[in-house]
Amino acid sequence: MIDLKDLRANPDKYRKGLADKGHPPDLADKLLAVDAELRPLITQREQLTAEKNQIGKQIGQVAGKLKKAGDDERAALQEQMQSLQARPNQIKEEEAALTKRAAELEQQRGALWLRIPQPADPDVPVGASADENVQLSTWHPDGFDPAKTFAENKGFAPKSHIELGQALGLFDFERGAKMAGSRSYVLTGDGARLHQAVLRFAFDFMTQENGFEPMSVPVVVRDDCMVGTGFFPEGKDQAYEIKETDRGGGYDLYLTGTGEVSLMAYHQGEILEAECLPRCYTTVSTCFRREAGAAGKDTAGLYRVHQFDKVEQVVICEANEQTSRDWHKKMLGYVQALMQRLELPYRLLQCCTGDLGPKNADMIDIETWMPSRGPEGADGLPSGAYGETHSASRLYDYQCRRLNLRYRDPKTNKPVFCHSLNNTVAASPRLLVPIIEMYQNEDASVTVPTVLRPYMQGIERIGPA
Repeated sequence: MIDLKDLRANPDKYRKGLADKGHPPDLADKLLAVDAELRPLITQREQLTAEKNQIGKQIGQVAGKLKKAGDDERAALQEQMQSLQARPNQIKEEEAALTKRAAELEQQRGALWLRIPQPADPDVPVGASADENVQLSTWHPDGFDPAKTFAENKGFAPKSHIELGQALGLFDFERGAKMAGSRSYVLTGDGARLHQAVLRFAFDFMTQENGFEPMSVPVVVRDDCMVGTGFFPEGKDQAYEIKETDRGGGYDLYLTGTGEVSLMAYHQGEILEAECLPRCYTTVSTCFRREAGAAGKDTAGLYRVHQFDKVEQVVICEANEQTSRDWHKKMLGYVQALMQRLELPYRLLQCCTGDLGPKNADMIDIETWMPSRGPEGADGLPSGAYGETHSASRLYDYQCRRLNLRYRDPKTNKPVFCHSLNNTVAASPRLLVPIIEMYQNEDASVTVPTVLRPYMQGIERIGPA
């Protein structure tokens, strides 16, 4: 949620922010118009309340004068008394009209306010979609060049994770679809073990090596958690809804698409002490996404599915831009270190304004190279391409305003909205795609990455004995 005072003072900043993110710029003007009509009504209502509180005193004063008044003053005082005694009923009618109109305007203002996105930082490139994102850097292990095909690097034609996984009994798409429909799967045998190994490695890496506090949080939450973290109203079509109200419940519930929701909502409505910051949390949770509007895109395999597990990192820090920027770099650094230990080629991608989403001031994706992606070459095989596996976001106070999450400034002793950041540590089974494909051998076996072997009972290779 944006700072409404800042919008009043700098409307052009938000008009540009809307346009850069592909929203109608006049949303800012609509919010300002409703706000301008509402604010005087609130003032009038406060004035009526103050007047109502004074009437009792004024009646007492006039009553005292009437007792002492002569005949020449009595008539005027009696008229004044009648006017004062009638005024509460008039105020009641005026208050009712003001309250009704103010309630209508407050609802309109609230709905518009939630729709205004956070303006992108000035150093974020302006662009309409992910097609205009900018590559920042690449990394690859010695002996592998992503500019070449897998076959050119390894000396044999690669199989896709679908082919390898089905041949090795790592997953079952047919039975998954039979149970839960499209984009569903079952991880079996060593596929399930590899999935758990990735999650456990990432969770231990963040908690044991980097000091993040481990958390186990709900994956079914109330509407206010989704609104507070900025996933509603714009992203509501991507969430699975549980209609508890249809069964007599007091509120509906939603399945979360990321552990970020509950990690941030954990402190919703609280005022933290400054010495408790930063709060650094990690969770591993099951995530659910409807993938509405993604028909025909990455429909086969494990890349884009409705249910997955993810290790997420969240940081809640002081309200300082440089502090937020520093944490953004640190959080990206953790993931790069993890990817380098897995020895997977990746690149950092600066997201343009049109790909940031409503809540982010900046976002950098990590994309991992996957042999089964990209256009077909002369041999009829995919040439390989990068696919998104991580996103690191900087939100400043946008999310914390919605959550009313603050800390007490030690200099002023006044509550200040915190800043927040988040980043994927590892999402599986998506990360299994590059692991299986990049670690395949010519005999169609798969070598287990060295760092995952302790979580796989020492298994070094998946495949025929």
